[in-house]
Amino acid sequence: MDWSSVKKIYFIGIKGVGMTMLAQFLHSRGYEVVGSDIADTFMTDSVLITEGIRILPGFSPNEDLCSADLVIYSTAYTLNNPEVAWALSNRPTITYAEALGDIFNQYYGIAVAGSHGKTTVSAWLGFILWQSGLSPNVLVGSNVPQFQGSSVVGKSSLMVAEADEYQNKLRYLQPKMVLLNNIDYDHVDFYPTIADYEQAFIDFIKKIPIDGYLIVNYDDPIVRRLASVHCRGQLVSYALNYEADYVAYGLQLTNGRQYFKVKLRVDEEQGPIHEKMSKLAVENHGDLGDFSTVLLGQHNISNSLAVLAASVELGVPLYKIREGLAKFLGVSRRLEILGNFRGAVIIDDYAHHPTEIKASLQALRERYPDAKIRVFFHPHTFSRTATFLDDFALSFMAADEVGVLQIYGSAREKQGTVSGQDLAKKIFLRRQAAGLKNEVPYFLTMEKLVEFLRQSADEGQVIVLMGAGDIFRVGQALLSPQ
Repeated sequence: MDWSSVKKIYFIGIKGVGMTMLAQFLHSRGYEVVGSDIADTFMTDSVLITEGIRILPGFSPNEDLCSADLVIYSTAYTLNNPEVAWALSNRPTITYAEALGDIFNQYYGIAVAGSHGKTTVSAWLGFILWQSGLSPNVLVGSNVPQFQGSSVVGKSSLMVAEADEYQNKLRYLQPKMVLLNNIDYDHVDFYPTIADYEQAFIDFIKKIPIDGYLIVNYDDPIVRRLASVHCRGQLVSYALNYEADYVAYGLQLTNGRQYFKVKLRVDEEQGPIHEKMSKLAVENHGDLGDFSTVLLGQHNISNSLAVLAASVELGVPLYKIREGLAKFLGVSRRLEILGNFRGAVIIDDYAHHPTEIKASLQALRERYPDAKIRVFFHPHTFSRTATFLDDFALSFMAADEVGVLQIYGSAREKQGTVSGQDLAKKIFLRRQAAGLKNEVPYFLTMEKLVEFLRQSADEGQVIVLMGAGDIFRVGQALLSPQ
């Protein structure tokens, strides 16, 4: 793609998290950016508005589309979309994934991949590199308050990007470094089998050059198996509960902050120790000392190890890493405290897979041991809900109360073989079998849930609004002046 002739870029479906990320980045680099989407309010609206990017309601060929030098469209929309159909016949037009790959491959690309934790790890690593003066470019699939958006434009050759495996967008990226958090079957509407899903990551790992790096979570057995076989580059591992290059131990939670220690492998029985790791091990006698973070949950200790390991290989001094891990405040919609309503803490969380739900609830139970934790879940996509119905039903056991909304179909799916009511019944039966007798209410609309919470919220409660759709609107409604 020749970007030298591009001045104006039109985004079709600009409110998607990836599209917003890319739109903000390109706008900050000096391109004129305008886009279209449905009129509904999304969590990305504030980022686009703050950036000064115009959003046109609806999809119909218009003057801005006709005058664009390049059109980038979300694959949530097809030839049935009149703007997509017109653009493909009349303007240079590429998908979001193609555009991201074309930009990413111009840099020393650091891709954060895996089923869970991509957004947090990419933002955290980008934050530390920025705080350390390395001036990275950063692309994250969510709003990062400390970035004032979802991207950072730097002056160096480094680019950190969240690498989404859905529709195998990984195939467009040529990374120099990959951080692989985990592999946990998902996106069943695109990957028919677990083997198909794993193959996307295998192909991605194989792209890493001999002088590149693969930073991997050795607590994940699938990652361990695939990394050791398919990686040509330098392999760096981390774990909480397995032998690895970086191991966290001594975890403590005090006043809402997690404290932990990290030891670094000093023997070569499990393989050679890379130069920067070896130097760090000698300087610190294998013990890197104390670290802390305000992010909750053991999964975020694991995330911090990924960031630590990558930062070391990228040349960040240890004291800067320690400082950056402590100062990072997280990303929007990841166990985000929205405020208080009638004494109850209102939390918005993006968890939409059984593994993520269990991790979030474990973190909340540790943080609020005496609170009544009430979770209201907005299932995301019919195919995911149907495939993991039993797993979803078992994932809420740590909650005191559970409610379920109708499934958020997204642009991918408008209907399916299962409903939110089916999930609510399944959760109730699983909880009943475990001796938990309370009902699992089903809410057909968000308005019904808002009304229910206005009447039942009270002190001593933690109300968790959970899902990848737009359940955050419930929190906005509760906290807005009536």
